[in-house]
Amino acid sequence: MILDAPFPTDPRVSNEADALIQAGHEVFLFCLSYSKNFVENEILNKIKIRRYYCSNLTYKLSALAYTFPFYKNIMCKKIKHFINHNHIESIHIHDIQIASSVFKANKIKIPTTLDLHENRPEIMRYYKHVNSPLGRILISPKNWKKNEERYCKLSDKIVVVTDAAKNELVNRLLIDENKITVYPNTVKKDFYKDFKINQEIVNKFSKNFVLLYLGNTSKRRGLDTVIKSLNKLSIKIPNIKLVIVGSSSYDYELKKMSMNYNCYDLISFEGWKDESEFASYLSVADFGISPLHSNIHHDTTYANKIFQYMSFGCPLICSDVTAQKNIIEKFNVGSVFKSGDEIDFEKTVSNLFKNEPKRKSLSDNCIDAVEKHLNNEVVSKEFVKMYG
Repeated sequence: MILDAPFPTDPRVSNEADALIQAGHEVFLFCLSYSKNFVENEILNKIKIRRYYCSNLTYKLSALAYTFPFYKNIMCKKIKHFINHNHIESIHIHDIQIASSVFKANKIKIPTTLDLHENRPEIMRYYKHVNSPLGRILISPKNWKKNEERYCKLSDKIVVVTDAAKNELVNRLLIDENKITVYPNTVKKDFYKDFKINQEIVNKFSKNFVLLYLGNTSKRRGLDTVIKSLNKLSIKIPNIKLVIVGSSSYDYELKKMSMNYNCYDLISFEGWKDESEFASYLSVADFGISPLHSNIHHDTTYANKIFQYMSFGCPLICSDVTAQKNIIEKFNVGSVFKSGDEIDFEKTVSNLFKNEPKRKSLSDNCIDAVEKHLNNEVVSKEFVKMYG
């Protein structure tokens, strides 16, 4: 596996590696360290990790991976060493950013799988650095899209997050759908069965009706929609609290907005927390929210948080972007509102709040869906078959 980031950070990487190891494969992981003080070789949960140093300049050059060849050439040397040193028999590339480096390094044509964690060319259009004056000159999402198409065609196999992403690729690239395997970002069973509770967190919110948001808080995630609705919701749900566990550079704007809408006291900005703390927040959550703004990327991917919510029996309140709407409708695990519409969000929350029997039913459906269909043990079956 080739990951151009530190590890462990991404649960998708560890979940896939775990599934392959459980099936009898030996997994070696190429990853990076941005600090010079790091453990070079480590075995973690049977994953054989080899870290390579990545300077701050090299990290910044990654944004220009499909503008200039510098990042590709730097990473290519490291990947060549990794492949040769470990006698790799099959390569699994995590996302498009480092794909050009891998294909340049793979001179002996080892079978290669490209794992698209998201629709990177589309979501890049919303990145702050891409929309800066210099970013608009140097970084072209169109060029990233061309390279995504190129490396999808060169890869022996492709992995995507949703059926919608698979259909989009098949229609856009006109490739054989059998080349593509769907592997959703679900949870491992130990996430919801083997956890510890931080009683301080539980006590902090024990008297509140909690709307929980986990994850990145950037503008496209839609928390502005929620904030605009809170004052009206507080009239119907006096003890309501929006608990935000996550952060981004957009946090200043969110806090400013919450003051402008006179609802700062109805929000707890918890900041970024380690995943080990998630269970404590999930245990006090009444609804798990994912208010994503509508775009091509969000329509074709799942936010990790929706499976984390479901695993603890938290009914979902989600915007109507295609992928998460499909999950809610298929498994009857929550309610959907119109993306970006704070009035519809407020109505959706208040209607579900008033219907306690339905909330209980949705909660039961969440747990049932994760246990039977949406945990890593189940969803990884097709993924493991892909490697024989």
